[in-house]
Amino acid sequence: MGMGKIALGAVVGVAVIAAVSANADDGKDSGSGKDTSASAAHRPGSKQDTGAGKDSGGSAAAKKKAAFAGDGEFQVGSDIKPGTYRTTGNTDGMCYWERAKDASGEMDSILANDNVSGTSYVTVKAGDKLFKSNGCADWEAVAAKPKGSPASSMDGDGGMFRVGADIAPGTYKSAGNSDDSCYWERTKDAEHGLDSIIANNNVKGTAVVTIGAGDAYFKTTGCGNWKKTA
Repeated sequence: MGMGKIALGAVVGVAVIAAVSANADDGKDSGSGKDTSASAAHRPGSKQDTGAGKDSGGSAAAKKKAAFAGDGEFQVGSDIKPGTYRTTGNTDGMCYWERAKDASGEMDSILANDNVSGTSYVTVKAGDKLFKSNGCADWEAVAAKPKGSPASSMDGDGGMFRVGADIAPGTYKSAGNSDDSCYWERTKDAEHGLDSIIANNNVKGTAVVTIGAGDAYFKTTGCGNWKKTA
């Protein structure tokens, strides 16, 4: 499993140190009993499992076919194609992925990586040589342009949400964060580099963030659930 791996991108954030984002799991209360948040679209086996993935052009109730397995090392160009992929249903933070520039296994070969709880999106580039995945749910390909029925609330420990597909842009509030293990991040892409980050923060107490229409993704780990206020 990915427990022994270190997510480099989680410790060198812009403006704040986001080390807590890799494995945070504070079990925050979900709020209302109704499951109408974006996290419902990411639950395996639910009718909404492809709600954020209607970009497949198929039925909303039909689960998308996996592009490749959640465990293994894959050569880019032969085993998998460059593109953006999603893994969902990772409940324990043990999912680890890595983009690498070679197969040496050395730290210098890592282009980006993360330990995931919930959902993750990753863009594998044509220049990447290897993609590693350990302890993750299977990966599915997603279309270049977001499509779907974006929600106005989301699981505070749900991982990454695609703006315009999983969640709507706007101002969101998360309450009940009892320590600063709540981490959020706005990003312009799913490459997971330092320059991917638009803004981020570690939060204690109430958190408020405006997700712009031009944002590509929103990442949330260890937070109370988010609800759109404006």
